[in-house]
Amino acid sequence: MDAVRAVLIDIDGVLTVSWRPLPGAVEALRHIRDSGLAVALLTNTTSRTRASIAGTLSDAGFPVTADDILTAPAATAAYLAEYCPGARCSLLNSGDIREDLAGVRFVEDDQDDADNQDDENVEGPDAVADAVVVGGAGPGFDYAALNRAFGHLQRGARLVAMHRNLYWRTERGLQLDSGAFLLGLEKAAGTEAEVTGKPSPAFFEAALAHVGVGADRALMVGDDVENDVLAAQRAGITGILVRTGKYLPQTLRAASGEPDHVIDSFADLPALLGRSGGRAQRSSS
Repeated sequence: MDAVRAVLIDIDGVLTVSWRPLPGAVEALRHIRDSGLAVALLTNTTSRTRASIAGTLSDAGFPVTADDILTAPAATAAYLAEYCPGARCSLLNSGDIREDLAGVRFVEDDQDDADNQDDENVEGPDAVADAVVVGGAGPGFDYAALNRAFGHLQRGARLVAMHRNLYWRTERGLQLDSGAFLLGLEKAAGTEAEVTGKPSPAFFEAALAHVGVGADRALMVGDDVENDVLAAQRAGITGILVRTGKYLPQTLRAASGEPDHVIDSFADLPALLGRSGGRAQRSSS
């Protein structure tokens, strides 16, 4: 196999938990950078913009900038521009990510929220949505918000999801994510979501284009066996699962495939690359 030229890395659960660096992660990323490998951080995080993520990671010591980060919201903006140009979108998300949704037209669903009424890309609460865009779960995923989204879907709106993550790990343990609610919306409205972040093949293709290498020269490191690792492997990328973050032994046993590698943490990646002579080999570790 050709020598590895790029490493694609999930953030939450791999480099950090609750935005705090996992042991050895900063040093491992510095080692990878110093070795000359290209790096891209692929995240389904929808609570922060690329600039905010980069600032937080940089403050923690990670050698990254906003240009290194590919987010599901940015991928969603590109998807909407290509496949739903001019669509009026109802956004269901916890956190302000509109900076990464440049050019997207929004429908303001909340009658009492006038924060964005002067924005030319925001229409009033009586506007009909062409698409419901689902980001990450949080307190905003209450009955009223979900029922408004259901109403738009009943009127023919498309359902666009930034990801299908069922849960993620924080310092308080596993927390529900929007994938759990997405299943309900799909079932109730009789529709299927168009996914723009991981595990979408287009997201991995965009990452490969970003680092300028072919799939056979890239690694993907993640804590989600299905959405990070096996999805990357289906795209021809070598997949590495870490036993941190949302990793659970029972989830790995029930997975739809087998990761190319399983390591204890991101801190072990430099050693794995060293053992394989800088080459990715398809065998469990």
